[in-house]
Amino acid sequence: MRFKIDTKEKIVIFRPEFPVLDANLSEAFVRRIIELPELNGRNLILDMALVESADEAGIQAILTVYGQQYDSNLSCAITNVNNTLTAALNKDCEYELNITPTLSEAIDMVMMESLERDLLDGE
Repeated sequence: MRFKIDTKEKIVIFRPEFPVLDANLSEAFVRRIIELPELNGRNLILDMALVESADEAGIQAILTVYGQQYDSNLSCAITNVNNTLTAALNKDCEYELNITPTLSEAIDMVMMESLERDLLDGE
């Protein structure tokens, strides 16, 4: 599995470099992200610009990673997603996802959520 990782102070941007996220790649996708040492204590942005499609296992892999971030009290956003993948993600998810059209909007979204958590924790 090919991917790029960009680590910032409070964010990790994970960019898969394959056109299809299917059952063959979904387990490795989840495991690779969860095991990232850079992700410890950081928010996650999934930049799906190069992913053209995903089967049911691929959609579930994305939702698993997304949910685990929030279970860890961290944020996640998905960006650069085509319309077909966006529709599949929204169909299979029981809550509203942070899906943004651009990377800069995804960064803004997770930083805003992080700031909100920090303010609420301080009360």
